[in-house]
This record gives sequence, C-alpha cells and structure tokens, in this order.
Amino acid sequence: MATDKEFLATAPIGKLLLRLALPTVVAQLINMLYNIVDRIYIGHIPVNGQTALTGLGVCMPLILLVSAFAALVSNGGAPRASIFMGRGDNAAAEKTLGNCFVTQIAVSAALTAALLVWCEDLLMAFGASEDTIGYAVDYMRIYAAGTLFVQLTLGMNAFINAQGFTATGMLSVLIGAVCNIALDPVFIFGLNMGVKGAALATVISQAVSCAWVIFFLVSKRSFLRLKPVNFLPAASVILPSLALGVSTFVMQASESVILICFNSSLQKYGGDIAVGAMTILSSVMQFALLPLQGLGQGAQPIISYNYGANKPARVKRAFRLLLYSSLTYAGLLWLTVMVFPRMFAAMFTSDAELIRYTGRALRIYMAATAIFGVQMACQMTFTSMGNAAASVTVAVVRKFVLLIPLIYIMPLVYTADKATAVFMAEPIADAVAVTFTAILFFFQFRRFLRSMPEVRTE
Repeated sequence: MATDKEFLATAPIGKLLLRLALPTVVAQLINMLYNIVDRIYIGHIPVNGQTALTGLGVCMPLILLVSAFAALVSNGGAPRASIFMGRGDNAAAEKTLGNCFVTQIAVSAALTAALLVWCEDLLMAFGASEDTIGYAVDYMRIYAAGTLFVQLTLGMNAFINAQGFTATGMLSVLIGAVCNIALDPVFIFGLNMGVKGAALATVISQAVSCAWVIFFLVSKRSFLRLKPVNFLPAASVILPSLALGVSTFVMQASESVILICFNSSLQKYGGDIAVGAMTILSSVMQFALLPLQGLGQGAQPIISYNYGANKPARVKRAFRLLLYSSLTYAGLLWLTVMVFPRMFAAMFTSDAELIRYTGRALRIYMAATAIFGVQMACQMTFTSMGNAAASVTVAVVRKFVLLIPLIYIMPLVYTADKATAVFMAEPIADAVAVTFTAILFFFQFRRFLRSMPEVRTE
C-alpha cells in the first residue's frame, strides 16, 4: 500500500477499483459468515434444527437494525472523510472520525438497553410462535450484550476502507469470521449450548474484530487517527454525517421492517415452514447484496476523493466500471439461483420438506436480482458524492413505497396461493425501483458532473 493518499487521484481507475473493491467484496462475503454460519450450524442441529433455525430467523430484523445504526453513522461519516481528504483537509477528516466514534458508542448503549428490556415482546411481534420464541430469546439476549462490538467493528472499519486501506478492512472482518467459524461448533455442539452458543461465538468474534479495528485507527499506519481531542461532539460535524448516512440506514433498517412484514404475513398464510423458508431466502439475498455493497464500498474512496478534488472524468469512469461490475455479478448470481435453488436451501437445512418449499420460493423471490446491480451502483454513487437527498429517495421508494405495500397487496391479488403471493412482492418491487433509480440517476449525475470545475487534466 502506498503511503501517499494521492494514489486515489492518480492511479488508473480499473486497477484502482480492482485493488480497492476486491478486498471489500471479500470482506462483505466474510462478514456474511457471521450470521450465515450460525444459521447453517443451527439448521443442522439434530431433532429440532428446523425450529431453532426459524427462531433465529425471527431475530434477523433486530440484528439488521443494529447494523443499520452502525451504517447511519459510518456510511455518512466515511465518505465525508474521504471528500475532506481529497480537499487536503485532514484535520476535518479526523474530526469526522472522532465524532463518529463517540456517536457510535452512545448509540450502542441505547440499543443494548432497548434490546435487553423489550427483546421478547419485539420477537413475538416480529413473527415468533410459541414453538420458536424460546430459541429466539436465547440467541438475542446474548447477541444484544455485544452490540457495542458490532457497532464499532462495522462503523469504524468503514473509515479504514475510506482511506483506501481495503485490504486492512478485509482483514478486520476475516479475523472475526475465522473466530466465529472456529467457535461455533465448539459452543453449539461441543458444549451443547445450541443457539446460545451461536450467539456467544458471534459476540466474542466481533469483540476480537473490534479490538483490531481500533488498534489500526490509533496506529501510525492510518492516515486518519482516533484522537481524544476530536471526541467532543460538534453538531456541524456529526449532523451532516448522519444526514448522508440516512440513505444507507433506511436501506438496512427497512430490511428489518420488511423482514417483520414478511415473517408476520408468511406466518399467517404459510406457518412456520414459510417463515423458515424466509430465513433461508433472506440469507441468500444477503449473499446477493453484500458483494454489491462491497463493490460500492471499494469505489467509494475513488468517487468521493476525486469528487472532492474536482476530477469529474475520474468520477465518471469509476461509476461506469462500478455499474458494469455490479451488473455482471448480479447476473451470474441470478443464473446460479435459478438453476440450483435447492442447493442453496440444502446449505441451511437437511429437512427435505423445507428444502423443496424453499427451492420453489427462492426462484420467485429472486427473479429480478439480475438487474439489481443498477440499483446498488447508483445508490452507492449518490452517497459517495454526498447527494443525501437522492440516495434517501431511491431507498425509500424501493422499500416503503413499493415493497411493504406489495407484501400485503399481492395476497389479495393472487389468491390461489397467498404465501407465494407474498414472495412475489420482492421481484415486482425490485423491477419498478431499478427503473425509477436509473432515470433519477441519469439526470442527477449529469448535473453533479457539470457543477464540478475540472482543475487538472490527466
């Protein structure tokens, strides 16, 4: 890794995106292992594995909500830090880092208290049944105790990636994932702790990752360092960061709301097997989205830095490459899911009936995934350029204007199989949202490029 941060403004875009995006994509895939490995192990617990897996699935809205709050702070603060670096203002970038660090600690304390107090009530409201609530509570109470580690690992790692140290960011996630994979079978099967063991393994692993991330950000290797002088919150620093992070927060938090809507509707129309299938579907969808987010995070330092440095040609080239890469990945994933749906289901359960049910539902649920790369590339570019309003708009339209209403409308339209109708809401919403996002981006991106004075040609 070069020590001169100017490489973001001078290195060839193709090589630069590969250099930055490959580690972030790998990091996102590894990060996914935290929860997916838990589900794989739990789903294969003898006798009660399917019920335990469904219980863990009910926890997913709360887990996603914790991650969303980390994104609220960091996914706004990290691009702003990159923009400040592009302008040569490292002091402002470090102030942003310090303010976001303290804010995440405060948010973690509030979330931990709320989850511990209202855990059971929330899980029942989110689709748990009498058979699954015990497993859900056992997992969530232990996971809630480690909220601080989750917040700081996800949030502060974004600032490592924003500086161009994506290989280090990947290592931050890899350390925790390896710990989780090693500890899960020990706690779940070796110590016979079941879902409690899965939660404990996750918390310990996140704590290890958290220690690594903080150590890097106080070391001399980092361009931006955590310094106590920057910990005093300033509204002029944290509020713009939160405003920019709202779009990512809405996107991730809405996943929590949407899972609640899906689980409650599927419990009504299809029972525990439909909710269990949704646990697997959401896991596979994470597989679809996280690498796309990794590509966007790899492009973010390039776009943000060059936007701050008034280099529109490099911003444009970076977006195009991001778009082509995202579409290629999404298309290949869609093809694999359509051809081998039961293969994905079998990763999470050995129950033959659940595999059959999930295989059919997966093809419906992910029917529009092939074009979703457009949505992710445009939204990440909006955020990277500091266009909070447009980024929030596309997130809200897809989730709240389209998907949530369709979850309840589709069973009224397709009455032959109401559980199937619920699954159909996802591809319909995705297709409409991608069209809307592409049109909005076309006009907004051109306007932003024209507003940038080209200060230096290459």
